[in-house]
Amino acid sequence: MADNDTPQTSDQQASSENAEQQFAVQKIYTKDISFESPNAPTIFTEQLQPQINLELNSNGKRVADDVYEVVLALTVTVKHEEKTAYLIEVQQSGVFYIKGFNRDELGHMLGSFCPEMLFPYAREVVSDIATRGGFPQLLLAPVNFEALYAKHLADQQQAATESAEQ
Repeated sequence: MADNDTPQTSDQQASSENAEQQFAVQKIYTKDISFESPNAPTIFTEQLQPQINLELNSNGKRVADDVYEVVLALTVTVKHEEKTAYLIEVQQSGVFYIKGFNRDELGHMLGSFCPEMLFPYAREVVSDIATRGGFPQLLLAPVNFEALYAKHLADQQQAATESAEQ
């Protein structure tokens, strides 16, 4: 018979901690959409050589106990020469149940994991809106949210270090 007073190994402790962690997607939705084509209809008469600029931002906030809303905001600006062909703004949102994660893990979930889940939906919305606006389909390249989150943490740490030195 096994002795019940045996200390747990680190693998067993990690396993029991992970058993308490819970994550579930409760809802994914588009919170806001904007489309502008300021140079239509003359832009349609030109052979487009599009220059695409993508701006990303994400924000997570607690809405109830263990329930968080994450908003992934994308701004896509497509220019031809110096003229804006079109501008699309999308706020793709999700409501997530997240329980049992420590503060750093929760930050990672809200700053990287959840936005990564929302991006394919936002990408589809951007493609659909561009087509509905009379332009060719626009497929955004995949985004490495893990790297963006790591850079964000490094920038925060550097800013804290610089302000502590002053």
